[in-house]
Amino acid sequence: MSSDFEAYEQDFGTLTAEITNKIGRIPKLSGEEKTQLVLNVDKQLEEVRELLEQMDLEVREIPIQSRAMYNSRLKSYKQEMEKLEKDFKRSRIAYSDEVRNELLGDDASSSENQRAHLLDNTEKLERSSRRLEAGYQIAVETVVSFSGVARFDVLPHSSVGVKEVGRGLTVFSTSRAQRFPCHGLPHAP
Repeated sequence: MSSDFEAYEQDFGTLTAEITNKIGRIPKLSGEEKTQLVLNVDKQLEEVRELLEQMDLEVREIPIQSRAMYNSRLKSYKQEMEKLEKDFKRSRIAYSDEVRNELLGDDASSSENQRAHLLDNTEKLERSSRRLEAGYQIAVETVVSFSGVARFDVLPHSSVGVKEVGRGLTVFSTSRAQRFPCHGLPHAP
């Protein structure tokens, strides 16, 4: 009986070596060739499952004193089978151009378009920031020119306001506040 088990072991070794070789080739293929190889590996994995079942039946027939050694060998073969199945599953999708294109869309042209769009938006943001700074400077200069006015809270249609505090004016907006002496001009922010 142990000779049958050893024959199954040899078959197991041969089949798993072939499967491992084919699993390594799957990610590099595409189209019909890949499909055929996947089907072939699937069929061989089924053969290995059947072989493991036969080995399990053989172990049950072995006398109890020798059974532990064969059980441990069978357990390691089952673990190897699980690893092969995981590798096979990964190989079907790993490095696959089809899957990659499905997930990412067009490869090079899409990333170039995204980069150009990002640069355009960055330039628009910088121009808007410069315009806001220029508008803020104009508001400060306007406030300083009206420094003779005793008090007003908010410039019409603006988020910039002025308060008279002691002998100086405080210019405030939603983002910053700056205090200016009534008799001097403000320093650039």
